[in-house]
Amino acid sequence: MKEHRTVLIIDFGSQYTQLIARRVREAGIYSRILPCTCTADQIREAKPDAIILSGGPDDVGEPGAPTLHPVVLELGVPVLGICYGMQLLAHTLGGELGVSHTREYGRATLAPQANCGLWQGIGEKEFTVWMSHGNTVTKMPQGFTATACTKDLPLAAMADEARKIYAVQFHPEVHHTENGTCMIQNFLFRIAGLEKDWTMTSFIDTAIAQAKAQAGNSNVVLGLSGGIDSTVVAALLHKAIGPQLHCIFVDTGLMRHNEAEEVVAAFKKYMPGLNLHHVKAQDLFLGRLAGVENPEEKRKIIGHSFIEVFDKEAHSIENVAFLAQGTVYPDVIESYSAKGVVIKSHHNVGGLPETMKLSLIEPLRELFKDEVRAVGLELGLPEELVWRHPFPGPGLAIRVLGAVSEERLATLRLADHIVQQELRSTGWYRKVWQGFAVLLPLQTVGVMGDARTYENVVALRIVNSVDAMTADWARLPDDVLDRISSRIISEVKGINRVVYDISSKPPSTIEWE
Repeated sequence: MKEHRTVLIIDFGSQYTQLIARRVREAGIYSRILPCTCTADQIREAKPDAIILSGGPDDVGEPGAPTLHPVVLELGVPVLGICYGMQLLAHTLGGELGVSHTREYGRATLAPQANCGLWQGIGEKEFTVWMSHGNTVTKMPQGFTATACTKDLPLAAMADEARKIYAVQFHPEVHHTENGTCMIQNFLFRIAGLEKDWTMTSFIDTAIAQAKAQAGNSNVVLGLSGGIDSTVVAALLHKAIGPQLHCIFVDTGLMRHNEAEEVVAAFKKYMPGLNLHHVKAQDLFLGRLAGVENPEEKRKIIGHSFIEVFDKEAHSIENVAFLAQGTVYPDVIESYSAKGVVIKSHHNVGGLPETMKLSLIEPLRELFKDEVRAVGLELGLPEELVWRHPFPGPGLAIRVLGAVSEERLATLRLADHIVQQELRSTGWYRKVWQGFAVLLPLQTVGVMGDARTYENVVALRIVNSVDAMTADWARLPDDVLDRISSRIISEVKGINRVVYDISSKPPSTIEWE
Protein backbone atom coordinates (compact mmCIF):
# COMPACT_ATOMS: atom_id res chain seq x y z
CA MET A 1 0.00 0.00 0.00
CA LYS A 2 1.20 3.48 -0.92
CA GLU A 3 2.34 5.70 1.97
CA HIS A 4 -0.85 7.66 2.64
CA ARG A 5 -1.39 10.01 5.52
CA THR A 6 -2.69 7.65 8.20
CA VAL A 7 -4.97 8.03 11.18
CA LEU A 8 -4.59 5.11 13.57
CA ILE A 9 -7.69 4.14 15.55
CA ILE A 10 -7.03 2.04 18.64
CA ASP A 11 -10.08 -0.08 19.42
CA PHE A 12 -11.03 -0.47 23.08
CA GLY A 13 -14.22 -2.38 22.27
CA SER A 14 -16.64 0.33 21.17
CA GLN A 15 -19.54 -0.66 18.95
CA TYR A 16 -18.77 2.49 16.95
CA THR A 17 -15.08 1.87 16.15
CA GLN A 18 -15.71 1.03 12.50
CA LEU A 19 -17.86 4.15 12.24
CA ILE A 20 -14.93 6.30 13.40
CA ALA A 21 -12.78 4.76 10.66
CA ARG A 22 -15.46 5.40 8.06
CA ARG A 23 -15.85 9.05 9.10
CA VAL A 24 -12.10 9.59 8.72
CA ARG A 25 -12.06 7.97 5.28
CA GLU A 26 -15.09 9.97 4.19
CA ALA A 27 -12.98 13.05 4.90
CA GLY A 28 -10.35 11.78 2.43
CA ILE A 29 -7.84 10.44 4.96
CA TYR A 30 -6.78 6.80 5.24
CA SER A 31 -7.65 5.20 8.59
CA ARG A 32 -6.53 1.93 10.12
CA ILE A 33 -7.88 0.08 13.17
CA LEU A 34 -5.69 -1.85 15.62
CA PRO A 35 -6.91 -3.66 18.76
CA CYS A 36 -5.91 -2.21 22.13
CA THR A 37 -3.73 -5.31 22.59
CA CYS A 38 -1.44 -4.20 19.75
CA THR A 39 2.27 -3.85 20.46
CA ALA A 40 4.45 -0.75 20.42
CA ASP A 41 6.08 -2.00 17.22
CA GLN A 42 2.69 -2.37 15.52
CA ILE A 43 1.78 1.19 16.47
CA ARG A 44 5.09 2.52 15.15
CA GLU A 45 4.85 0.44 11.96
CA ALA A 46 1.49 2.05 11.20
CA LYS A 47 3.36 5.39 10.97
CA PRO A 48 0.34 7.35 12.23
CA ASP A 49 0.00 11.07 11.59
CA ALA A 50 -2.73 11.18 14.25
CA ILE A 51 -4.30 8.72 16.71
CA ILE A 52 -7.90 8.30 17.86
CA LEU A 53 -8.73 6.26 20.97
CA SER A 54 -12.18 4.66 20.72
CA GLY A 55 -14.76 4.18 23.42
CA GLY A 56 -15.22 0.87 25.21
CA PRO A 57 -17.37 -1.01 27.74
CA ASP A 58 -14.78 -1.37 30.54
CA ASP A 59 -14.11 0.81 33.59
CA VAL A 60 -10.69 2.44 33.40
CA GLY A 61 -8.38 1.25 36.17
CA GLU A 62 -10.38 -1.88 36.99
CA PRO A 63 -8.53 -5.25 36.89
CA GLY A 64 -8.28 -6.49 33.32
CA ALA A 65 -9.38 -3.19 31.79
CA PRO A 66 -7.41 -2.11 28.68
CA THR A 67 -4.60 0.38 29.26
CA LEU A 68 -2.91 2.97 27.08
CA HIS A 69 0.42 1.98 25.58
CA PRO A 70 3.03 4.68 26.41
CA VAL A 71 4.16 4.85 22.77
CA VAL A 72 0.85 6.55 21.85
CA LEU A 73 1.95 9.68 23.70
CA GLU A 74 5.64 9.32 22.88
CA LEU A 75 5.12 9.67 19.12
CA GLY A 76 4.21 13.34 19.47
CA VAL A 77 1.25 13.14 17.04
CA PRO A 78 -2.19 14.66 17.79
CA VAL A 79 -4.43 12.40 19.87
CA LEU A 80 -8.23 12.39 20.24
CA GLY A 81 -9.80 10.32 23.02
CA ILE A 82 -13.47 9.39 22.77
CA CYS A 83 -15.46 8.30 25.87
CA TYR A 84 -13.30 5.47 27.31
CA GLY A 85 -10.44 7.10 25.42
CA MET A 86 -10.98 10.35 27.33
CA GLN A 87 -11.02 8.61 30.69
CA LEU A 88 -7.94 6.58 29.74
CA LEU A 89 -6.01 9.73 28.82
CA ALA A 90 -6.97 11.35 32.13
CA HIS A 91 -6.01 8.26 34.13
CA THR A 92 -2.68 7.80 32.29
CA LEU A 93 -1.65 11.46 32.54
CA GLY A 94 -2.34 11.89 36.27
CA GLY A 95 -5.98 12.95 36.37
CA GLU A 96 -8.70 11.39 38.52
CA LEU A 97 -11.89 9.47 37.71
CA GLY A 98 -15.10 8.96 39.60
CA VAL A 99 -18.63 7.59 39.27
CA SER A 100 -21.06 10.07 37.74
CA HIS A 101 -23.90 11.22 39.98
CA THR A 102 -26.12 10.99 36.92
CA ARG A 103 -25.28 8.51 34.20
CA GLU A 104 -25.83 9.77 30.66
CA TYR A 105 -26.89 7.44 27.87
CA GLY A 106 -28.26 8.88 24.66
CA ARG A 107 -28.88 12.51 23.75
CA ALA A 108 -27.47 15.31 25.88
CA THR A 109 -27.00 19.04 25.34
CA LEU A 110 -23.37 20.13 25.16
CA ALA A 111 -22.27 23.66 26.04
CA PRO A 112 -18.81 24.71 24.75
CA GLN A 113 -16.90 26.49 27.55
CA ALA A 114 -13.61 27.57 26.03
CA ASN A 115 -11.93 28.07 22.68
CA CYS A 116 -10.80 24.72 21.38
CA GLY A 117 -9.56 23.46 18.03
CA LEU A 118 -12.43 20.96 17.88
CA TRP A 119 -15.06 23.71 18.05
CA GLN A 120 -13.80 25.77 15.08
CA GLY A 121 -16.71 26.70 12.83
CA ILE A 122 -19.26 25.44 15.36
CA GLY A 123 -19.59 28.53 17.54
CA GLU A 124 -20.55 28.85 21.19
CA LYS A 125 -24.18 27.73 20.97
CA GLU A 126 -25.32 24.56 22.72
CA PHE A 127 -25.90 21.50 20.56
CA THR A 128 -26.95 17.86 20.87
CA VAL A 129 -24.40 15.07 21.39
CA TRP A 130 -24.66 11.32 21.96
CA MET A 131 -23.47 10.26 25.40
CA SER A 132 -22.70 6.81 26.81
CA HIS A 133 -20.94 6.77 30.18
CA GLY A 134 -21.27 5.92 33.83
CA ASN A 135 -17.88 7.13 35.06
CA THR A 136 -16.39 10.57 34.50
CA VAL A 137 -13.19 12.57 34.79
CA THR A 138 -13.31 14.42 38.12
CA LYS A 139 -9.85 16.02 37.94
CA MET A 140 -8.00 16.90 34.76
CA PRO A 141 -4.32 16.12 34.25
CA GLN A 142 -1.90 19.01 34.40
CA GLY A 143 -1.91 21.17 31.28
CA PHE A 144 -5.53 20.43 30.33
CA THR A 145 -8.43 22.90 30.11
CA ALA A 146 -12.12 22.08 30.38
CA THR A 147 -13.70 22.85 27.01
CA ALA A 148 -17.33 21.74 27.35
CA CYS A 149 -19.97 20.60 29.84
CA THR A 150 -23.54 19.31 29.97
CA LYS A 151 -26.24 19.91 32.58
CA ASP A 152 -25.18 16.78 34.51
CA LEU A 153 -21.51 16.57 33.53
CA PRO A 154 -19.19 19.45 34.47
CA LEU A 155 -16.33 17.99 32.41
CA ALA A 156 -17.63 16.73 29.07
CA ALA A 157 -14.51 17.63 27.04
CA MET A 158 -10.94 18.72 27.75
CA ALA A 159 -7.86 19.67 25.79
CA ASP A 160 -4.15 20.23 26.09
CA GLU A 161 -3.68 22.49 23.07
CA ALA A 162 0.11 22.67 23.51
CA ARG A 163 0.49 18.89 23.13
CA LYS A 164 -2.49 18.58 20.74
CA ILE A 165 -4.28 16.09 22.98
CA TYR A 166 -8.08 16.32 22.91
CA ALA A 167 -10.74 14.31 24.67
CA VAL A 168 -14.54 14.19 24.58
CA GLN A 169 -16.97 12.21 26.71
CA PHE A 170 -19.44 11.79 23.83
CA HIS A 171 -19.43 10.14 20.39
CA PRO A 172 -18.76 12.64 17.57
CA GLU A 173 -18.78 9.80 15.02
CA VAL A 174 -22.51 8.96 15.30
CA HIS A 175 -25.10 10.86 13.30
CA HIS A 176 -27.04 11.70 16.49
CA THR A 177 -24.25 14.13 17.46
CA GLU A 178 -24.72 17.51 15.83
CA ASN A 179 -21.52 18.96 14.35
CA GLY A 180 -19.80 15.59 14.78
CA THR A 181 -18.42 15.58 11.24
CA CYS A 182 -17.13 19.12 11.74
CA MET A 183 -15.32 18.11 14.94
CA ILE A 184 -13.64 15.11 13.31
CA GLN A 185 -12.57 17.19 10.33
CA ASN A 186 -11.26 19.92 12.64
CA PHE A 187 -9.11 17.27 14.31
CA LEU A 188 -7.86 15.95 10.97
CA PHE A 189 -7.24 19.20 9.09
CA ARG A 190 -6.90 22.09 11.58
CA ILE A 191 -5.20 20.25 14.43
CA ALA A 192 -3.26 17.44 12.70
CA GLY A 193 -2.69 19.46 9.53
CA LEU A 194 -3.46 16.53 7.23
CA GLU A 195 -4.23 16.82 3.54
CA LYS A 196 -6.70 14.65 1.65
CA ASP A 197 -4.90 11.91 -0.23
CA TRP A 198 -7.20 8.87 0.16
CA THR A 199 -9.19 8.50 -3.06
CA MET A 200 -10.35 5.45 -4.95
CA THR A 201 -8.34 6.56 -7.96
CA SER A 202 -5.12 6.55 -5.95
CA PHE A 203 -6.12 3.21 -4.42
CA ILE A 204 -6.66 1.62 -7.85
CA ASP A 205 -3.28 2.82 -9.15
CA THR A 206 -1.52 1.40 -6.10
CA ALA A 207 -3.49 -1.88 -6.08
CA ILE A 208 -2.75 -2.52 -9.76
CA ALA A 209 0.98 -1.92 -9.26
CA GLN A 210 1.02 -4.21 -6.23
CA ALA A 211 -0.89 -7.00 -8.01
CA LYS A 212 1.53 -6.91 -10.95
CA ALA A 213 4.53 -7.10 -8.65
CA GLN A 214 3.03 -9.87 -6.50
CA ALA A 215 1.83 -12.10 -9.34
CA GLY A 216 4.98 -11.80 -11.44
CA ASN A 217 4.71 -14.32 -14.28
CA SER A 218 2.40 -16.70 -12.41
CA ASN A 219 -1.29 -17.32 -12.96
CA VAL A 220 -3.96 -16.34 -10.41
CA VAL A 221 -7.30 -18.08 -9.77
CA LEU A 222 -10.37 -16.32 -8.41
CA GLY A 223 -13.66 -17.83 -7.29
CA LEU A 224 -16.21 -15.64 -9.04
CA SER A 225 -19.74 -15.45 -7.65
CA GLY A 226 -21.15 -12.35 -9.32
CA GLY A 227 -21.26 -10.54 -5.96
CA ILE A 228 -19.75 -7.09 -5.58
CA ASP A 229 -16.50 -8.13 -3.84
CA SER A 230 -15.41 -10.85 -6.26
CA THR A 231 -16.62 -8.78 -9.22
CA VAL A 232 -14.45 -5.79 -8.28
CA VAL A 233 -11.46 -8.06 -7.58
CA ALA A 234 -11.92 -9.58 -11.05
CA ALA A 235 -12.09 -6.13 -12.70
CA LEU A 236 -9.06 -4.87 -10.79
CA LEU A 237 -6.89 -7.93 -11.49
CA HIS A 238 -8.03 -8.15 -15.11
CA LYS A 239 -6.76 -4.60 -15.53
CA ALA A 240 -3.53 -5.44 -13.67
CA ILE A 241 -2.48 -8.85 -15.02
CA GLY A 242 -4.86 -9.57 -17.92
CA PRO A 243 -4.62 -13.19 -19.17
CA GLN A 244 -2.81 -14.35 -16.02
CA LEU A 245 -6.14 -14.12 -14.17
CA HIS A 246 -8.43 -17.16 -14.33
CA CYS A 247 -11.92 -16.68 -12.88
CA ILE A 248 -13.77 -19.84 -11.88
CA PHE A 249 -17.55 -19.49 -11.76
CA VAL A 250 -19.10 -22.57 -10.17
CA ASP A 251 -22.73 -22.81 -11.23
CA THR A 252 -24.32 -24.64 -8.30
CA GLY A 253 -27.89 -24.58 -9.59
CA LEU A 254 -28.77 -22.60 -6.47
CA MET A 255 -28.72 -19.12 -7.98
CA ARG A 256 -31.53 -16.67 -8.67
CA HIS A 257 -33.67 -16.39 -11.82
CA ASN A 258 -31.41 -16.42 -14.92
CA GLU A 259 -28.50 -15.33 -12.70
CA ALA A 260 -25.86 -17.71 -14.04
CA GLU A 261 -26.50 -16.62 -17.62
CA GLU A 262 -26.54 -12.94 -16.62
CA VAL A 263 -23.26 -13.21 -14.71
CA VAL A 264 -21.47 -14.89 -17.63
CA ALA A 265 -22.89 -12.39 -20.15
CA ALA A 266 -21.98 -9.40 -17.97
CA PHE A 267 -18.37 -10.46 -17.54
CA LYS A 268 -17.94 -11.15 -21.24
CA LYS A 269 -19.37 -7.70 -22.00
CA TYR A 270 -17.55 -5.59 -19.43
CA MET A 271 -14.28 -7.51 -19.24
CA PRO A 272 -13.48 -8.60 -22.80
CA GLY A 273 -10.82 -11.30 -22.96
CA LEU A 274 -11.35 -12.42 -19.35
CA ASN A 275 -10.44 -16.07 -18.74
CA LEU A 276 -13.78 -17.22 -17.37
CA HIS A 277 -14.19 -20.89 -16.48
CA HIS A 278 -17.93 -21.59 -16.22
CA VAL A 279 -18.29 -24.92 -14.41
CA LYS A 280 -21.84 -26.31 -14.58
CA ALA A 281 -22.24 -28.45 -11.48
CA GLN A 282 -25.99 -28.26 -10.80
CA ASP A 283 -26.52 -32.03 -10.85
CA LEU A 284 -23.73 -32.61 -8.32
CA PHE A 285 -25.05 -30.06 -5.82
CA LEU A 286 -28.74 -30.94 -6.12
CA GLY A 287 -27.97 -34.64 -5.93
CA ARG A 288 -26.04 -34.25 -2.69
CA LEU A 289 -28.73 -31.98 -1.20
CA ALA A 290 -31.61 -34.35 -1.95
CA GLY A 291 -33.68 -34.98 1.18
CA VAL A 292 -31.44 -32.84 3.43
CA GLU A 293 -33.42 -30.49 5.70
CA ASN A 294 -30.96 -29.40 8.38
CA PRO A 295 -29.58 -25.94 7.44
CA GLU A 296 -26.12 -26.55 8.87
CA GLU A 297 -25.84 -29.82 6.98
CA LYS A 298 -26.90 -28.01 3.80
CA ARG A 299 -24.14 -25.45 4.28
CA LYS A 300 -21.50 -28.13 4.86
CA ILE A 301 -22.55 -30.10 1.77
CA ILE A 302 -22.48 -26.98 -0.40
CA GLY A 303 -19.17 -25.77 1.05
CA HIS A 304 -17.41 -29.12 0.60
CA SER A 305 -18.85 -29.58 -2.90
CA PHE A 306 -17.75 -26.10 -3.92
CA ILE A 307 -14.21 -26.76 -2.72
CA GLU A 308 -14.12 -30.04 -4.61
CA VAL A 309 -15.28 -28.47 -7.88
CA PHE A 310 -13.11 -25.36 -7.53
CA ASP A 311 -10.03 -27.40 -6.63
CA LYS A 312 -10.47 -29.71 -9.63
CA GLU A 313 -10.86 -26.78 -12.04
CA ALA A 314 -7.94 -24.86 -10.54
CA HIS A 315 -5.66 -27.88 -10.95
CA SER A 316 -6.48 -27.96 -14.66
CA ILE A 317 -4.84 -24.54 -15.08
CA GLU A 318 -1.06 -24.43 -15.47
CA ASN A 319 1.37 -22.28 -13.50
CA VAL A 320 -1.10 -21.22 -10.78
CA ALA A 321 0.63 -19.79 -7.72
CA PHE A 322 -1.97 -17.40 -6.27
CA LEU A 323 -5.56 -17.43 -5.06
CA ALA A 324 -7.36 -14.07 -5.23
CA GLN A 325 -10.08 -13.35 -2.67
CA GLY A 326 -12.59 -10.57 -2.13
CA THR A 327 -11.67 -10.07 1.52
CA VAL A 328 -12.75 -6.59 2.70
CA TYR A 329 -11.71 -4.58 5.75
CA PRO A 330 -14.64 -5.60 8.01
CA ASP A 331 -13.61 -9.25 7.40
CA VAL A 332 -10.11 -8.39 8.66
CA ILE A 333 -11.40 -6.49 11.69
CA GLU A 334 -13.91 -9.21 12.63
CA SER A 335 -11.11 -11.76 12.89
CA TYR A 336 -10.17 -10.26 16.26
CA SER A 337 -11.94 -8.54 19.13
CA ALA A 338 -10.68 -5.42 20.86
CA LYS A 339 -8.92 -7.61 23.42
CA GLY A 340 -7.30 -9.81 20.81
CA VAL A 341 -9.66 -12.80 20.96
CA VAL A 342 -10.60 -14.30 17.59
CA ILE A 343 -14.30 -13.74 16.85
CA LYS A 344 -14.41 -15.75 13.64
CA SER A 345 -12.07 -16.95 10.96
CA HIS A 346 -12.67 -15.57 7.51
CA HIS A 347 -12.65 -17.87 4.49
CA ASN A 348 -13.90 -16.21 1.32
CA VAL A 349 -14.23 -19.44 -0.62
CA GLY A 350 -15.06 -21.75 2.25
CA GLY A 351 -11.52 -22.75 3.18
CA LEU A 352 -9.68 -24.24 0.21
CA PRO A 353 -7.64 -27.41 0.80
CA GLU A 354 -4.04 -27.11 1.89
CA THR A 355 -3.02 -29.25 -1.08
CA MET A 356 -3.52 -26.24 -3.34
CA LYS A 357 -0.62 -24.47 -1.60
CA LEU A 358 -1.48 -21.07 -3.05
CA SER A 359 -0.48 -17.65 -1.76
CA LEU A 360 -3.24 -15.08 -1.29
CA ILE A 361 -3.86 -11.91 -3.24
CA GLU A 362 -6.45 -9.76 -1.45
CA PRO A 363 -6.52 -6.34 -3.13
CA LEU A 364 -9.64 -5.12 -1.28
CA ARG A 365 -8.62 -6.00 2.27
CA GLU A 366 -8.13 -2.30 3.13
CA LEU A 367 -11.60 -1.23 1.94
CA PHE A 368 -15.07 -0.90 3.42
CA LYS A 369 -18.04 -2.07 1.32
CA ASP A 370 -18.99 1.43 0.15
CA GLU A 371 -15.38 1.96 -0.97
CA VAL A 372 -15.47 -1.33 -2.89
CA ARG A 373 -18.51 -0.06 -4.78
CA ALA A 374 -16.74 3.25 -5.47
CA VAL A 375 -13.77 1.31 -6.90
CA GLY A 376 -16.14 -0.71 -9.09
CA LEU A 377 -17.68 2.43 -10.55
CA GLU A 378 -14.21 3.96 -11.02
CA LEU A 379 -13.21 0.85 -12.98
CA GLY A 380 -16.19 1.32 -15.29
CA LEU A 381 -18.45 -1.44 -13.99
CA PRO A 382 -22.18 -0.81 -14.56
CA GLU A 383 -24.44 0.13 -11.67
CA GLU A 384 -26.45 -3.08 -12.00
CA LEU A 385 -23.33 -5.05 -11.06
CA VAL A 386 -21.97 -2.61 -8.48
CA TRP A 387 -25.25 -2.23 -6.59
CA ARG A 388 -26.42 -5.84 -6.61
CA HIS A 389 -27.86 -6.93 -3.29
CA PRO A 390 -25.73 -9.35 -1.21
CA PHE A 391 -26.38 -13.03 -1.89
CA PRO A 392 -25.36 -15.87 0.47
CA GLY A 393 -22.72 -18.38 -0.55
CA PRO A 394 -25.11 -21.38 -0.17
CA GLY A 395 -27.53 -19.57 -2.48
CA LEU A 396 -31.24 -20.39 -2.56
CA ALA A 397 -30.63 -23.62 -0.62
CA ILE A 398 -30.96 -21.65 2.62
CA ARG A 399 -33.98 -19.72 1.35
CA VAL A 400 -35.84 -22.92 0.53
CA LEU A 401 -36.52 -23.96 4.11
CA GLY A 402 -36.54 -27.72 4.54
CA ALA A 403 -35.67 -30.11 1.72
CA VAL A 404 -34.26 -28.65 -1.50
CA SER A 405 -35.61 -29.86 -4.82
CA GLU A 406 -35.62 -28.48 -8.37
CA GLU A 407 -39.38 -27.95 -8.11
CA ARG A 408 -39.18 -25.94 -4.89
CA LEU A 409 -36.20 -23.95 -6.22
CA ALA A 410 -38.19 -23.10 -9.36
CA THR A 411 -41.10 -21.85 -7.24
CA LEU A 412 -38.84 -19.67 -5.11
CA ARG A 413 -36.97 -18.30 -8.13
CA LEU A 414 -40.17 -16.97 -9.68
CA ALA A 415 -41.37 -15.44 -6.42
CA ASP A 416 -37.98 -13.86 -5.76
CA HIS A 417 -37.80 -12.57 -9.34
CA ILE A 418 -41.03 -10.66 -8.75
CA VAL A 419 -39.57 -9.15 -5.56
CA GLN A 420 -36.49 -7.96 -7.48
CA GLN A 421 -38.60 -6.55 -10.34
CA GLU A 422 -40.88 -4.58 -8.04
CA LEU A 423 -38.06 -3.22 -5.88
CA ARG A 424 -36.34 -1.96 -9.02
CA SER A 425 -39.43 -0.54 -10.74
CA THR A 426 -40.49 1.38 -7.62
CA GLY A 427 -37.01 2.76 -6.87
CA TRP A 428 -36.67 0.79 -3.64
CA TYR A 429 -33.85 -1.50 -4.79
CA ARG A 430 -31.18 1.13 -4.09
CA LYS A 431 -32.90 2.32 -0.92
CA VAL A 432 -32.66 -1.01 0.94
CA TRP A 433 -29.67 -3.21 1.82
CA GLN A 434 -31.25 -6.47 0.75
CA GLY A 435 -34.61 -7.84 -0.33
CA PHE A 436 -35.64 -11.41 -1.16
CA ALA A 437 -38.25 -14.14 -0.81
CA VAL A 438 -38.13 -17.24 1.39
CA LEU A 439 -40.11 -20.41 0.67
CA LEU A 440 -41.49 -21.82 3.92
CA PRO A 441 -41.98 -25.55 4.59
CA LEU A 442 -45.66 -25.27 5.33
CA GLN A 443 -48.97 -24.98 3.52
CA THR A 444 -52.06 -22.99 4.39
CA VAL A 445 -55.70 -22.95 3.36
CA GLY A 446 -56.78 -20.41 0.74
CA VAL A 447 -59.53 -19.68 -1.74
CA MET A 448 -58.67 -19.11 -5.39
CA GLY A 449 -61.31 -18.99 -8.12
CA ASP A 450 -64.03 -20.10 -5.69
CA ALA A 451 -62.03 -23.26 -4.96
CA ARG A 452 -60.33 -24.23 -1.73
CA THR A 453 -56.53 -24.41 -1.93
CA TYR A 454 -53.86 -25.82 0.33
CA GLU A 455 -50.60 -24.37 -0.90
CA ASN A 456 -47.24 -22.85 0.03
CA VAL A 457 -46.31 -19.71 1.97
CA VAL A 458 -43.65 -17.20 0.91
CA ALA A 459 -42.08 -14.76 3.37
CA LEU A 460 -40.61 -11.44 2.23
CA ARG A 461 -37.38 -10.36 3.92
CA ILE A 462 -36.43 -6.75 3.08
CA VAL A 463 -33.99 -4.98 5.38
CA ASN A 464 -31.96 -1.82 5.84
CA SER A 465 -28.37 -2.10 7.03
CA VAL A 466 -24.90 -0.59 6.66
CA ASP A 467 -22.66 -3.63 7.02
CA ALA A 468 -25.05 -6.54 7.79
CA MET A 469 -23.81 -6.69 11.39
CA THR A 470 -27.16 -5.20 12.43
CA ALA A 471 -30.30 -4.71 10.35
CA ASP A 472 -33.85 -3.45 10.61
CA TRP A 473 -36.86 -4.37 8.50
CA ALA A 474 -37.62 -1.90 5.74
CA ARG A 475 -40.83 0.14 6.00
CA LEU A 476 -41.96 -0.30 2.41
CA PRO A 477 -45.14 1.55 1.36
CA ASP A 478 -48.33 -0.49 1.56
CA ASP A 479 -48.93 -0.24 -2.17
CA VAL A 480 -45.48 -1.73 -2.95
CA LEU A 481 -46.04 -4.66 -0.58
CA ASP A 482 -49.56 -5.11 -1.95
CA ARG A 483 -48.29 -5.32 -5.53
CA ILE A 484 -45.51 -7.79 -4.63
CA SER A 485 -47.97 -10.01 -2.77
CA SER A 486 -50.64 -9.86 -5.46
CA ARG A 487 -48.20 -10.68 -8.25
CA ILE A 488 -46.62 -13.63 -6.40
CA ILE A 489 -49.99 -15.20 -5.59
CA SER A 490 -51.31 -14.60 -9.11
CA GLU A 491 -48.21 -15.53 -11.11
CA VAL A 492 -46.45 -18.25 -9.10
CA LYS A 493 -48.21 -21.58 -9.14
CA GLY A 494 -48.38 -23.27 -5.74
CA ILE A 495 -48.32 -20.15 -3.52
CA ASN A 496 -51.46 -18.80 -1.87
CA ARG A 497 -50.07 -16.68 0.98
CA VAL A 498 -47.35 -14.00 1.37
CA VAL A 499 -46.15 -12.74 4.77
CA TYR A 500 -43.74 -9.92 5.68
CA ASP A 501 -40.88 -10.44 8.14
CA ILE A 502 -40.78 -7.48 10.57
CA SER A 503 -37.98 -8.70 12.86
CA SER A 504 -34.66 -6.90 13.29
CA LYS A 505 -31.10 -8.22 13.63
CA PRO A 506 -30.48 -8.89 16.45
CA PRO A 507 -32.33 -10.88 17.74
CA SER A 508 -33.13 -12.40 14.34
CA THR A 509 -30.68 -12.88 11.47
CA ILE A 510 -31.14 -11.52 7.96
CA GLU A 511 -31.29 -14.99 6.41
CA TRP A 512 -33.78 -17.51 7.78
CA GLU A 513 -31.31 -20.41 7.76
